[in-house]
Amino acid sequence: MSQEAHETQEPETPHLDFNGTTPYEDYVQADVLTHLQHTLSDDPGEMVFLVTTQVMELWFTVIVHEWETAARALREDRVPVAIAALKRSVRELEALNASWKPLGQLTPAQFNAYRSALGEGSGFQSAMYRRMEFLLGEKSASMLVPHRGAPRVHGELEKALHEPSLYDEVLRLLARRGHVIPAAVLDRDVSRRYEPSPEVEEVWTALYSGDESDDLARLGEALTDVAELVWRWRNDHLVATRRAMGAKTGTGGSAGVAWLEKRAQKNVFPELWTARSHV
Repeated sequence: MSQEAHETQEPETPHLDFNGTTPYEDYVQADVLTHLQHTLSDDPGEMVFLVTTQVMELWFTVIVHEWETAARALREDRVPVAIAALKRSVRELEALNASWKPLGQLTPAQFNAYRSALGEGSGFQSAMYRRMEFLLGEKSASMLVPHRGAPRVHGELEKALHEPSLYDEVLRLLARRGHVIPAAVLDRDVSRRYEPSPEVEEVWTALYSGDESDDLARLGEALTDVAELVWRWRNDHLVATRRAMGAKTGTGGSAGVAWLEKRAQKNVFPELWTARSHV
């Protein structure tokens, strides 16, 4: 092979000279992201805890985007679009849950080495996680209180509190499709926590007893995938906390493990689980 032919097969040198920052930096803002870590202790493990927590916040943001996309699509009767968003969120929830890996085996001594750096900080104060919970129907006006000092965040949470949850939009879709959803469910105060309904359970039982390829049955399975991974997230959080601090009071004054145990017992989209006993 001639030298000329060989040279034509060499990969081209990438463009290296830019006016100002690189296009990659302009789009990703990597320099901003990688300089948001300000540790408050001398323990090297704090950096892992801080970065992992920040990564979790980014995943919360993506998942909220997906569920809001799904809710909007359901309002517009675009079920395939909603299912696609829910399926994307399943992969994102799997990545979110994997975030526990760096923290899941912390010993009490390792956690205590930098725990004081958290002060009164606690995960339940995460506004983006709270928006996730609100979209799941876990509404509570009291959870706005910690954010009164941040007007934009408080306003976004207050808006989410008074909007229908993802599941509310599902039930409204079922009603529009001719399924009997009680008026008490459809007209309920959406700023309050969703409570299971025997009539809604009957609707899901009928759907699961029918054609599995029906778009509403497929929607139910996509929601169940989400619910399962939310349950796994809560349990992974519980186990990691139990390993790191036992039954001690949690940061921020929470009940720690006792509070997480109570949360882990709750089913998301409850009738999707109970209906299976009747199919």
